[in-house]
Amino acid sequence: MQKQAMFFEDFHVGDEASFGRYEVTEAEVLDFARKYDPQAFHVDKEAAKKSLFGALCASGWHTCAMTMRMMVDHMEETGTATLGSPGVDEIRWVKPVYPGDVLSVHMKVTDTRRLKSKPGIGNIKSDYTVLNQKGDVVMTFKSNGFFKTSGEGD
Repeated sequence: MQKQAMFFEDFHVGDEASFGRYEVTEAEVLDFARKYDPQAFHVDKEAAKKSLFGALCASGWHTCAMTMRMMVDHMEETGTATLGSPGVDEIRWVKPVYPGDVLSVHMKVTDTRRLKSKPGIGNIKSDYTVLNQKGDVVMTFKSNGFFKTSGEGD
């Protein structure tokens, strides 16, 4: 059975969704950090023990990437007609993410508007909260997303 597509009009201010499950592994933390953020507390277990974080932890940029994966999986599962994003605002890495953590996402729609300059496209602003398995907030950000309209009212 094919999923019914979710369009811009299907989102309303105040809508909320919780989704995703991402298990953070030490191997992935090390691999990402070695490639993109090779600070000692991301790549060296002994140095990380002496750091502000007390143990090896994921790069904040890695946390963003893991969150993006959960977001794309959720959009595919729900059939959301996404067209990309012009960017995110106010990223905050609230708590470290450690190997063994299991991440999930909570999203709340804060604004919706049709683009006057591009008929058939709407912008949805949302607040995102990323949580670990204990329910602790590890990251927050505000997102702008472009979504295809259903064609009605264009």
